[in-house]
This record gives sequence, C-alpha cells and structure tokens, in this order.
Amino acid sequence: MIFSAWSALATYLYVCRIKGLCNDQETSQTLMPPDKEISDSDKFKMQQRPIADLPGTLSVYFEFDKSEFVADAMTDRYIDKSNSYMVKNKNAVLKIVGHTDSVGTDDYNFDLGGRRAQAIKNYFGDKGLPADRFITESRGEKEPSNENTTAEGRAKNRRTEITFK
Repeated sequence: MIFSAWSALATYLYVCRIKGLCNDQETSQTLMPPDKEISDSDKFKMQQRPIADLPGTLSVYFEFDKSEFVADAMTDRYIDKSNSYMVKNKNAVLKIVGHTDSVGTDDYNFDLGGRRAQAIKNYFGDKGLPADRFITESRGEKEPSNENTTAEGRAKNRRTEITFK
C-alpha cells in the first residue's frame, strides 16, 4: 500500500512538476468541470505560463574575420521550432549575441560581433520569424567560450548564440 502511494506521488512529481506536462493550458481547461467559470486571474495565469517546447540555445560558428552566414539543416530545424514557439508565446523574444576571438582590436571585434548577430537576424527574418521580436547584441571578444591561445579555441569563440529571453 505504501509502495503504491509512493509510486503515484513520484510519478506525479516527475510528470507534472519536473517535466511540466500537467501544466498545458488545454489540459487545465479540459479537467475543469464544464459548468465552472474560469476567473480572469486564472485566465491571466494560463496566458503567462510558458509553453514547454522552448528551443534551446543554438550556436552558429563563423570563419575568421567573417560575418557571412551559411545555414544548415540544424539551423533550419531551430528556425521551425522558434517560429512555432513564438506563435504560441506572444511575449517570447529571440536573443542573438555575436562573439569573436581575441585577434584584432576591441572596437573591431565588437563591430564584427554585431555584424554576425545582424546576419543571423536577417536570415531568421527572411525565414518568416517576426523581426520586431529579436534582440541583437555584440559581446566582441569579452565572453570567450574557449581559450584564445589555440587555433581550435579561437574557432570556437567565433560564434553567435541564439536563445530565447
């Protein structure tokens, strides 16, 4: 008996609290009795709750001293997920941050990071994502993800990170 109760509780915690599968707006509404009215505050809470299909962070890498972007299948899948997420979440904002390696001046690298972020923004906008819901930033060489002492490390720092805010 205790094992059954523990199993039910553990399942609930995992499915509803950790995975968030019990919080879908459709599920909440279908579990409500049809004759019960939903209050305005409950409706507001349902609208503010994020949808579970949040795309993760995508890193796009660039050639040395370049800001030209060449899309691949992974980028296009991310765009599809992002578009779907933005349709479901009217307050979602796509954040695009450009980075560089440490070769060059701070000012030049800051500008290059901005051009990289802008190239991604343009591509995503051309694919139908609402450009008014993008934020672009440049961090230049200030936030490396790897050491700048090796060619491999510098290549990994020449990136743009795309995520939701």
